[in-house]
Amino acid sequence: MTASAALLVPLLIDRSDGTPSDQLLQDDYTAAANEYQVPRSVLMGVSYLQSRWDSHHGAPSVVGGYGPMHLVDAPRPQPPQTPQHPQGQPRAGSAGPPAARPANPPADLQQAARLTGLPAEQLRTDDAANVRGGAALLAATQRQLDKPLSPNPGDWWETVARFPGTADRASADTYANDVFDVIRRGAHRTTDAGQRVTLDANPHVHPRRPVTKGTPRPKEVDCPPDLSCSWLSAPYVQIDDDEYGNHQLADRPKDQRIDYIVIHDTEAPLASMLQTIQDPEEASWHYSIRSRDGHITQHVRIRDAAWHSGSQFVNARSIGIEHEGFLRQPDAWYTETMYRSSARLVKYLARKYGVPLDRQHIFGHDNVPAPTEDTIPDMHDDPGPFWDWRHYFDLLGAPLKATAGPDSDVVMILPDYSTHTPRFTGCTKSGVKCAPHGSSAVRLHTDPAEDAPLIQDPGRHPDGKDSTEDVNDLGSRVSAGQTFAVAERSGDWTAIWYQGHKAWFKNPQAHPTAVGARGRTVTPKEGLREIEVFGRALPEEDAYPEGVDEQPEPSPLPYTLRAGQRYVTQSRVLGSYLEKPSSDDSPSPVVQGEEAYYEIQLGHRLAYVRARDVDVVKAAATAGPAGYAARTPLR
Repeated sequence: MTASAALLVPLLIDRSDGTPSDQLLQDDYTAAANEYQVPRSVLMGVSYLQSRWDSHHGAPSVVGGYGPMHLVDAPRPQPPQTPQHPQGQPRAGSAGPPAARPANPPADLQQAARLTGLPAEQLRTDDAANVRGGAALLAATQRQLDKPLSPNPGDWWETVARFPGTADRASADTYANDVFDVIRRGAHRTTDAGQRVTLDANPHVHPRRPVTKGTPRPKEVDCPPDLSCSWLSAPYVQIDDDEYGNHQLADRPKDQRIDYIVIHDTEAPLASMLQTIQDPEEASWHYSIRSRDGHITQHVRIRDAAWHSGSQFVNARSIGIEHEGFLRQPDAWYTETMYRSSARLVKYLARKYGVPLDRQHIFGHDNVPAPTEDTIPDMHDDPGPFWDWRHYFDLLGAPLKATAGPDSDVVMILPDYSTHTPRFTGCTKSGVKCAPHGSSAVRLHTDPAEDAPLIQDPGRHPDGKDSTEDVNDLGSRVSAGQTFAVAERSGDWTAIWYQGHKAWFKNPQAHPTAVGARGRTVTPKEGLREIEVFGRALPEEDAYPEGVDEQPEPSPLPYTLRAGQRYVTQSRVLGSYLEKPSSDDSPSPVVQGEEAYYEIQLGHRLAYVRARDVDVVKAAATAGPAGYAARTPLR
């Protein structure tokens, strides 16, 4: 029985040859490698880049790829014709520039069927057959290149580069680099089908690479040299008498520091989004990343502010990156190639512009603070609970991990993505249970019990409705990498301070969903019973120069921080405001204030508190009678 077939029965059953039920896929790689004389490390390395060894329960990707080898079948499935934003608003456009034609055909399932003599349906649904098909394709390509079926992995460079059918030479080289990096470093994970797969590290592999010339790119593109990047400009034009769109001219980071990189998904096919970005009355963002091959298109210069987050304050300080995909269909769209391309781009940008690699600076559209109370229900939910933040930060070279003991006063949310499968509804139809899937999200309750009510979010549900398990409902959940102050512990349950309340989540020692973390927290100053929370940090009244419209006094969000509560902070900022554009050729002026704020992890979203209202407290590495270290006066 293969790994995929095992999904059809309630329990995994050992094979007749005695192979443990959770190691069947491991043996499938060995058998296929031996049968087709492909180094097993090459076969497993390619499969890891194609799918991270997952079968996705037989569901095809957006390009019709199946199984652990992501073998592409024709005809390819068509993407949804009327994509909907999570709040129900359709994105504009249905067509765009044609996608680049692959320089090499992708791993073809029909060809693999011919090479193996197996029915195409078996390659779609049976993991062992799918792996055999991938091995057969690799061997056939090696022969086509007049190369021997060598046991040395380094002799397979060109064959590996051709396997995914990438659109250009730069992408092909990057793909092969990634495969051989996996081979050198090794990998281990439990797949979505419960299979334990290990590729032992082989640091001595040195592939023989052909010498290739890089492809020239437009001067506007700000992108790592090893990525395939292009330019499609977002228009900066006059829309009305005193309005310009669809972004703002600026002079970042000279006039405004870049603090954040915001991860979005498109909730539409990329062709539609490429049409949207060219409409001056629509939103804008800095980069788009294609699902099937990770190709990057830049639209707005980094020095300029794009309109992508729903918060002018965040837009002024951030870089926005759209990823082709739908949060309800992660297996079809969130490809490993896209993850890796995105992580390369973000790592490059973070280093260049000084953005810290943590979850208060690299965050999703669903973590952007709502600027005002009335905007909270309309804030976006992407990239959603199925975006693998733990894996993403591994790729960034900044792994999310414990930095303190398990009894510390601060915890980092960190479930095991592949085995953590909380219940969600609404992936296919409202109220209908989603298929079980690995998730970065952990759900919160009012008491330490699974049948206790979910935490309520008065901003998300101002009508008084309860939080739900809907895939788009952020009202009662937290996400991998976010850090919170511990409020209480009870057996297998941990409570954190969340939007002004204690929120409980199951955190058993044997299978923790959070780990100990070091960090600083803020708490209301002694003598203050509660303090206000804001969705943006605006300058004080005296900071606005003559000729610049003064912004209204910042209005608080419908949450309060009470005495004794603590919230993690990783950033102190000064209030600022990027004025609306007033001409077609000069940067918008930045109003810089002196009022200081702390950015805090308030709930699923970030928020800001005035520095003069709080004391900073360093969390103790292990909990004890004293709890937190002494308060630190602000300077």
